[in-house]
Amino acid sequence: MDVSQLLEAAALLTPEENATANDITVDDVWEYLTHDEWEVALGLLEELGDVQPLPPGFWETLAAAAEQMQLETSAAWCHWRCYEARNGVIRADLTLRPAAEARRQTPITGAGVLRPMWDIGHRAPSGEPALDIARLWVECTPFLEPGGRAPVRLAPLDASQWRHLRQGQVITMHEDRSVAGTAVVLELRRPATPPAP
Repeated sequence: MDVSQLLEAAALLTPEENATANDITVDDVWEYLTHDEWEVALGLLEELGDVQPLPPGFWETLAAAAEQMQLETSAAWCHWRCYEARNGVIRADLTLRPAAEARRQTPITGAGVLRPMWDIGHRAPSGEPALDIARLWVECTPFLEPGGRAPVRLAPLDASQWRHLRQGQVITMHEDRSVAGTAVVLELRRPATPPAP
């Protein structure tokens, strides 16, 4: 399928009653599609995907369209949202330790590249923390500086290990044995579709 067909397919998966906070609807998307304004249509569809959970196929289709348009960040975001549709959403408020107090001296890239370890309460047989891995997406900014604070989304390597988390729970981020940052869980949403066995 070409870009316009992919975007049309995603628009067909969007409920007509969905509207963003700015009153954007799927009708607006169709208007941009008829004028071959594909990048704008893609952006609007991404926004409409925030109104209510949509199936993984919606996000896969958007990711394919973004890849054909060579929009790397949009493609990565749509792949991320596809993961969330399958596995659930974990959002947290992360504060990194300042550079003077931590190993990290450079900013974290925000687009889901970093895969730090997290202390989410599991223990090894010895009693020490058993760390779990989750990719990190920083919201609203391309980078998070040491000492900085931002809302983040987490994509666990094994989502089943994270099901015990609760809103308000404090978890710690590690890039080595030392604590790199502290996060407070803001939101937990179960998958839009049940995960495959």
